[in-house]
Amino acid sequence: MSKKKINFVMSFFGSGLGVININDASPLSIGFSIVVVIIAAINLVLDFDFIVEGSKKGAPKYMEWYGAFSLLVILIWLYLEILRLLAKLNLRK
Repeated sequence: MSKKKINFVMSFFGSGLGVININDASPLSIGFSIVVVIIAAINLVLDFDFIVEGSKKGAPKYMEWYGAFSLLVILIWLYLEILRLLAKLNLRK
């Protein structure tokens, strides 16, 4: 769906602003990116807690792969979101 179609549909619900673009360098977009980075960092802490608790409680050997894969996914997500935030901040200059 194009932006024009989405804005047209949103106008039926009284939204004069339409859809807010989170990919530009507006303050709302930067705030959204900061929230996403915080959520990713919290998920990283939760993954480390999952690994520590699993090792304390004697989780099966195959659970090590779940912990390693979740760490990998969260680290890549956090890296990409930090890069996106830095790019938005660089556009603000």
